[in-house]
Amino acid sequence: MVTFVNSNKAEYGVEPICNEIWIAPSSYYEYKTRERDPDRLPDRIKREMKLKLDIQRVWKDNFRVYGACKVWRQLLREGIGVARCTVERLMKKLGMQGVRRGKKCWTTIADDLFDRPTDKDNRQFVAARPNQLWVQG
Repeated sequence: MVTFVNSNKAEYGVEPICNEIWIAPSSYYEYKTRERDPDRLPDRIKREMKLKLDIQRVWKDNFRVYGACKVWRQLLREGIGVARCTVERLMKKLGMQGVRRGKKCWTTIADDLFDRPTDKDNRQFVAARPNQLWVQG
């Protein structure tokens, strides 16, 4: 919304645009002030910015193989108190994930030697009347 207001404020002004898109002009001005002065950011955002750096550091120091649980445990060992779900959320936001062990489980492997059942309805799944299409075994 801020980009929309920024792109149109020269023509219409901030307050009329904010009234049309139902946000308070003070919200827009507060956002712009926070862009210029990071000290005005909420404490949670400041803490998460520091946590992101710590998470990236731990993940890179451990050859990019640690998942959220191991990163969380390492942060606790270092004395950084953080919830596991917060580490999971921030790692997901940063696009980081741990390495998974084992092979991928294939539940069904199609064999081309066997004949597959024919399509009796010609992939027409919309019936013109009730009880028109039934599964036949």
